[in-house]
Amino acid sequence: MKAYRYLEPAALARLRNLKLVARSVVEGFISGLHSSPFKGFSSEFAEHREYVAGDSLRHLDWRVVGRTNRYYIKQYEEETNLTAHILLDVSGSMGYSSGGLSKFEYACHLAAVLAYLLVRQRDSVGLVLFDERVRLRMPPRSAPQHLNELLKQLENCQPGAPTRVAGVFHDLAETFKRRCLLIIISDLYDDPEAVLRALHHFRHKKHEVILYHVLDKAELELNLKEACTLVDLEDQSRLPVEPNVVREDYVALVREFLETYRGACNRSRVDYITTDTEVPYDLMLGAYLNKRMRLR
Repeated sequence: MKAYRYLEPAALARLRNLKLVARSVVEGFISGLHSSPFKGFSSEFAEHREYVAGDSLRHLDWRVVGRTNRYYIKQYEEETNLTAHILLDVSGSMGYSSGGLSKFEYACHLAAVLAYLLVRQRDSVGLVLFDERVRLRMPPRSAPQHLNELLKQLENCQPGAPTRVAGVFHDLAETFKRRCLLIIISDLYDDPEAVLRALHHFRHKKHEVILYHVLDKAELELNLKEACTLVDLEDQSRLPVEPNVVREDYVALVREFLETYRGACNRSRVDYITTDTEVPYDLMLGAYLNKRMRLR
C-alpha cells in the first residue's frame, strides 16, 4: 500500500494483533468474526425449529426426540462479516489546535486506522463526512482499492462549515437500512439533548454505535495564561476572556457536558470514549479495542 498522510506504519504495527468485533447482532454476507441474525448450521447453537420434510436428519436433536417423541432441528448462528460506517465531523470547530494535532487531524488518523483494521479483517467500511450536511458518503466496501480511495478522501478534506450534528444524524438514521456498526468521531459541538435524541434514533434502528468524543486539552482545561479574545471557527464571533477569572466555572461546565454524554450513552448502550489530542490515538484505540475484545 502506498504511503498516506493519516495512516502511519508505526501505529499499524502497534495495533496489528487487534480486531474490531461487533458486540451485537449484525447483518452481513460472508464468513467472518461477527454473529449474524440469519440462522445456519455453523458453530454456535441458536434455537430449535420443527422438522419439515427435506431437512437433513443429521441436524435432528435426538435428545429432544427421546424426551418428547417430536422432531426438532437444531439451528445455529452463522458467523458473518460486519458492515461499518465511519461518521466523521468535518465542521469548522474540528480545525482547532492549541499546538499539536488539530482535532480534525487526530480524527482523520483515527478514522484511517479503523478503516484499515476493518478491511484487513474482511469487513466492509464506508465513510460519511459531515458538518451542517453530508459532504461525502462512500458506501461500505471491503476491497483494498476502496480503502485507498477512502484514505484519499480523508487527505483531500478540510474542515470549515458550521455544525448540525443532530440533524445530520436523524437524516442518516433513515438511510441505513441494514443493522450495522456506526463509528462516530466528533467534538459534538451541538445541543447535547438534541444529539442524544439522534443517537437514540440510531439505537432504535438496532445499529451498534461507538462514539469517539475528540477535544483539545485547552478546551478541557482553558489553560490559557493571559486575557485574550476567542474566535468561533464556524461563525467568526468573538468573545473576550479572562481565563483566571472564569476557569473554575468553565471547567465545571465542561465536566457537566461530558458527564451528560457519558451517562446517557451508558443508558443507551452506546460505547462512549472521550479523548484529547495530546493522547496518542493509537494507544487510546489499542486500549479500547483490547477492552472491547475482553468484554465480548
